[in-house]
Amino acid sequence: MKHGPVATAMKAKLAAAFEPTALELIDESERHRGHGGWREGGETHFVLHLVSEKFAGLNRLNRQRAVHHCLAEEMAEQVHALSLRLETPEEAAAQ
Repeated sequence: MKHGPVATAMKAKLAAAFEPTALELIDESERHRGHGGWREGGETHFVLHLVSEKFAGLNRLNRQRAVHHCLAEEMAEQVHALSLRLETPEEAAAQ
């Protein structure tokens, strides 16, 4: 799947910060056409599944904070919504 510039930048930042064993970023902007935050061209609404050992010892809120901190620029400028599924490798393997 080809990503636009916002998704490409987001994936690069997430990969550098979290050294993930799995990283899936899906642009669901088209599903939100006409809703708040939607803009022509997409890249406004994303779903992220990220598996990283760096989440070990962090609760759900602190994992979310870490991701939002990493993507602060995108969240402030382009991204309206980001749905998160953040797991350690052990948690991902248990599912």
